[in-house]
Amino acid sequence: MASMLMNSLRCCPPVNPAWAVQYATRSLSTSVQLHAQVQTKSKKTLAKPGVKNIVLVEGVRTPFLLSGTTYADLMPHDLARAALQGLLHKTSLPKDAVDYIIYGTVIQEVKTSNVAREASLGAGFSDKIPSHTVTMACISSNVAMTTGVGLITAGQCDTIVAGGVEFMSDVPIRHSRKMRKTMLALNRAKTLGQRLSLIGSIRMAHLTPELPAVAEFSTAETMGHSADRLAAAFGVTRLEQDEFALRSHTLAKQAQDAGLLSDVISFKVPGRDTVAKDNGIRPSSMEQLAKLKPAFIKPHGTVTAANSSFLTDGASAVLIMSEEKALAMGYKPKAYLRDFVFVSQDPKDQLLLGPAYGTPKVLARAGLTMDDIDVFEFHEAFAGQIMANLKALDSDWFAQTYMGRKVKVGAPAMEKFNLWGGSLSLGHPFGATGCRLVTTVAHRLLKEGGQYGLVAACAAGGQGHAMVIEAYPQ
Repeated sequence: MASMLMNSLRCCPPVNPAWAVQYATRSLSTSVQLHAQVQTKSKKTLAKPGVKNIVLVEGVRTPFLLSGTTYADLMPHDLARAALQGLLHKTSLPKDAVDYIIYGTVIQEVKTSNVAREASLGAGFSDKIPSHTVTMACISSNVAMTTGVGLITAGQCDTIVAGGVEFMSDVPIRHSRKMRKTMLALNRAKTLGQRLSLIGSIRMAHLTPELPAVAEFSTAETMGHSADRLAAAFGVTRLEQDEFALRSHTLAKQAQDAGLLSDVISFKVPGRDTVAKDNGIRPSSMEQLAKLKPAFIKPHGTVTAANSSFLTDGASAVLIMSEEKALAMGYKPKAYLRDFVFVSQDPKDQLLLGPAYGTPKVLARAGLTMDDIDVFEFHEAFAGQIMANLKALDSDWFAQTYMGRKVKVGAPAMEKFNLWGGSLSLGHPFGATGCRLVTTVAHRLLKEGGQYGLVAACAAGGQGHAMVIEAYPQ
């Protein structure tokens, strides 16, 4: 499929040699838009008769930190607890007023496999509140939120806390399978002779540990390799990727300095300093970025450490309620959570194309077009992945061949796209990013005066998510 995409898209009208220049000029000029107030357009609401309005009341997150830095000695539930406590503090929510708590995570700590429960108890929530943990790779907290939406829609709950956490500083490392089998047998052995026999069977090779897989189970390929091949298939150049990475870091630094990342809460790390901001935002220059060597496909690949998201520790949490309940409790919601979709495709050649598949579907469900969307927030796994998705969205051939559509929906306008940075610069704790995206859309709609926002993200396994969010009337 990769070679077919490359050959077909090279002669597809929406993709032309001048794209890189036009893209770089548009993308790097968007910083001037950061503080601009956009007049709210007059559009219809997406409220549906007989369907509950579900609102985002508030969203918070711990600072997202490079793995191995200030959070290094913690555990995942410590970060999740901090996010939950930050949400409680910011909303003054009574600890027994929540009906259900749902958390997303990817690489689970075996001691706290249901991290939602451990974190909620640690944060002081009532032990009468059920909590469960979900996983769907990089869209795990998206699943947590939409599960909460489903519970409210079904009339099971009115108040949901959803979130996500990832802790890459200390991932579980297993003994080899042979060593595990021997140790389990030792635990069952009843006589000294049996124990000595088992101990005598241990070989040096049995002591080799098993690190968490960095490759797709079904394809045995790392995500970085997939990103490199995807970029090549869509003709995304190294220059384009570096331009986009520089844009992400530049806009994130401007947003951070301007105080726009208001979802970030301060966190006093036990035994260490208080952290109050993300530490992976590092604006550079095109000259510096050009010096980096390919990280995955060597020597001719285009994906580098700088145009990829980095291993990150962090947690997020959002308060989701029925509109009726939120108003009854005296809250002013930030946004409505409207239509959403989950998509899935070939994990080999289309691993990272979730936004390209999800965006047209969620727009169709909501009865909107790309022009109706005022704010776009796409997860940035790799600069090449983002730009491949933009090219796919802007390709009639891709729409007809893979989407079953007659025409493309078009690419987002860059003056609306990820204007406060993204995962390349802010960081990407796998299980926590979804809540950050949704909260950022709500805050940007409020700041910029827009009505509709769209979140989209890819995930391991060839899966993806997209959601339409509507600003709450001010």
